[in-house]
Amino acid sequence: MAWHSGCYSGNSPTIKRMPQTKRTVKGVLGGLLGLVGLSAVAGLLVTATVTPAIAMAGYTGSQALTLFDELPSYLKPSEPMAPTTIYANDENGQPFKLATFYEQNRTPITFSKLSPTLVDALLSSEDKNFYSHGGVNLLSTVKAAVENFKGTSSRGASTITQQYVKNVLIQQCEQEVPTDDEHYDDKMQQCYLDAATAKGSAGIERKLQEMRYALQVEKDYSKNDILLGYLNVSNFGGTTYGIEAAAQRYFSTTAANVSLVQAATLAGMVQEPNLLRIDRPGGTWTKKVDGQDVGQNSEADGYATTKDRRDYVLGQMYKNGQITKAQYDEAKATPVTPQLSDTRQGCSTAGDNAYFCKYVQSVLKDDPAFGATAEERAANLKRGGMSVYTSLDMRLQGPAIQAVHDRVPPTMGGIAVGGAGVSVEAATGRILAMAQNTSFSEAADASLAKGQSSQVFAADSKHGGGIGFSVGSTYKLFTLIDWLEKGHSVNEVLDGRTSSVFGKYNRDGCGGAYTLPRQPDRAIGNSGNNPGYTGSVMKFTAASLNSGFLAMAKQLNLCDINQVAKRMGVHLGSGWDVTKSDNKYNPGANDPFASVLGSKNIAPLQIAGAYATVANNGKYCEPRVIDKIIGQDGKEIAPPKESCTQVIAPEIAATAAYALRGVMEGGTGSNANPRNGVQLIGKTGTAEKAHTMLVESSTKVATAVWVGNVTGDESLRKFSYKGIQLNNIRYSMAKAIQRAANEIYGGDAFPSPDKNLTRNVLKDLPNVVGMTVDAATKTLEDAGFQVSVGEAVDSDQAAGIVAAQAPGAGQVAAGTTVTISPSTGKQVETGIEVPDVSGKSTAEAVIMLNGAGFSNVKWDGKCQPSSQVTDTDPPAGSMAQATQQIKVQCEKDNGR
Repeated sequence: MAWHSGCYSGNSPTIKRMPQTKRTVKGVLGGLLGLVGLSAVAGLLVTATVTPAIAMAGYTGSQALTLFDELPSYLKPSEPMAPTTIYANDENGQPFKLATFYEQNRTPITFSKLSPTLVDALLSSEDKNFYSHGGVNLLSTVKAAVENFKGTSSRGASTITQQYVKNVLIQQCEQEVPTDDEHYDDKMQQCYLDAATAKGSAGIERKLQEMRYALQVEKDYSKNDILLGYLNVSNFGGTTYGIEAAAQRYFSTTAANVSLVQAATLAGMVQEPNLLRIDRPGGTWTKKVDGQDVGQNSEADGYATTKDRRDYVLGQMYKNGQITKAQYDEAKATPVTPQLSDTRQGCSTAGDNAYFCKYVQSVLKDDPAFGATAEERAANLKRGGMSVYTSLDMRLQGPAIQAVHDRVPPTMGGIAVGGAGVSVEAATGRILAMAQNTSFSEAADASLAKGQSSQVFAADSKHGGGIGFSVGSTYKLFTLIDWLEKGHSVNEVLDGRTSSVFGKYNRDGCGGAYTLPRQPDRAIGNSGNNPGYTGSVMKFTAASLNSGFLAMAKQLNLCDINQVAKRMGVHLGSGWDVTKSDNKYNPGANDPFASVLGSKNIAPLQIAGAYATVANNGKYCEPRVIDKIIGQDGKEIAPPKESCTQVIAPEIAATAAYALRGVMEGGTGSNANPRNGVQLIGKTGTAEKAHTMLVESSTKVATAVWVGNVTGDESLRKFSYKGIQLNNIRYSMAKAIQRAANEIYGGDAFPSPDKNLTRNVLKDLPNVVGMTVDAATKTLEDAGFQVSVGEAVDSDQAAGIVAAQAPGAGQVAAGTTVTISPSTGKQVETGIEVPDVSGKSTAEAVIMLNGAGFSNVKWDGKCQPSSQVTDTDPPAGSMAQATQQIKVQCEKDNGR
């Protein structure tokens, strides 16, 4: 029994106290009948107190003795049902109550927290000989047993020890009723009826059992323990259980600080708690007055029934000398005046933190750490008395709430608008903040039209959310990671024109090739109708170029891209595997639009977690919200197991971060950069104009925000709030939240990218001299080069034919801009002198020869870009035509 056993030290001169030590059976029975022999006491106890009633049922004395002996003799009081309380951390890092969940609102306390006046009031009215008897009041029990048998009464006439036993038995019965039982209310009521109102022979057996258990309890526990246990377990009306919760509920105080009037009221209430409760202004019972049902024990009649009982308690206290005549008169003249405190439970009490609370509740109801079965977890949530300390940090939660509420209205005509922000700690996965534009409500009539919802927009369906929202280009992260894992460089240049991305995409392992046909209904759109361009992966990432990422994906496997997402903690909001197709939740899971451009419904939290993985050097940490749990017994309970796993190599993460920094430093996310001295990575995402997302992360904290349609698909561009189009709200919202995160948690510089993954990639530049300008342009662009048409030059080529190109054919950096010069049609009468390039590197020699006007420069097999040139053919000083091949010669291969 986990209760403090300090000695009671009230002021009554008439109530005898016993030493607070555990007593032997002989000592207990001695307290009943003095020095009567132990064997005789058992017979006397049964024969003298019980046999008369049993005899009426046909039992003989010897049978009565046998019946008593055969009753269970040991009762181990379990911890009473107690609320589970969820705590968050305030701005000073101190825990505060976020919400409670309970079937019985109870706050167990220790004996030292009981007011002596309260103890005097209870003992005077319920059991004035509590500290001197041995657990059973013989004469009262005999009378009650006889009346029970006759059916004239079901009253207890019990000692506090017997009442405690009865309440423990009720509690143990209630704890066996599953919280989700179809007949829950009926079974809970039956627990009370079986223990408290049985009549006839069943009532006799109940009294016998109470007596037998009471003797054992008196043997095993001190008087103070028993009294405290009784006060902690007893009902005080409705769902209010235990003296501390009762003091808080009815008088907004504590059991240690109740006044004389309050103590007498509470002490009187235990007799018939639901009749005498004072939190129903309309009354606790009714009677006919002029043919009408009129509430009694109501605010209107001054809670007359409760006052009568209270005044009885005061009279007993005065009679026993525990209060003076003046105290008695003053207290009796005082009206019953409740000072009720709110006892609402659940996440609705958490205000703007309710959506985070809902996420925590889902963990408590689902994680095996809190019970092997759903039934056990549900019971532990409302009965287990856990103190759950969470990761919510009000230093960041406060700014997040303000950022969302200032920018996204709870309702807006013509659109079911939603907005949410969530921040996670990169190195642990702890959710630090979770804010939403709506008001939390689980009421049956709650609606988005009234700005109410219980759906957690930032979370998946498993954690109180829905099926997620289309994340758009934030999903491009996984194409970038796969690109790097395949050994490609972020400085590799690709043809990212929209016209080049049609055709076949590899899906080996998940459905074979996918053909993206060149059809009007599958047009590839870039922001601002940009037709795309030839550029580097770095540039594609910063600009979020759709066609550029599709060009990357053509060299990859769409299945692998989705597998990267899965590794980094991403699943659909429905819980469905992001790599697998499903007609309802994940159609076309492995087509380019889903796999590259992000037409998948995913919760913002999963996207934040993926970018946090990059910030955490490739280590993914599952989101978690619980830091510590303390059980009702004061011992720590192991929280759900932390899980952080290296899912991408550190050099891949570092290089991806290098590219993603470009988004926040001049790219599409730069307007969301708070620029307070902390490096950030990030990505923007827009989905069919109906959803927008932005994610950004320091090395410490990742934040994802979403603004879009909760239901429907209205274009965000058609609506504005405070002068800003809804599709642009994400920038300032993410900026405000991340600024606060940076100020609180700081951030380090991201690691340097891998040299191999940032190398310049050389490509073969074709010779286009002699082609038409159009043919030369197509040839160069198809090879991945950009083209610039220069001024016409005199040459032996026909007019309009390419007479020169710079640089000339050969290996050059991918993506180089090639200048082509058409011929004027005029023959060159004199040649060009070949310059002396000996001693130069191959690359420098080519540049010098191109600059001199030669368009067809080659080098022999010994040459590399950094090799030293020994000669040319034709040699330096000779005359040659501009289109004549000039061959560079090298002494040896010095490597690249």
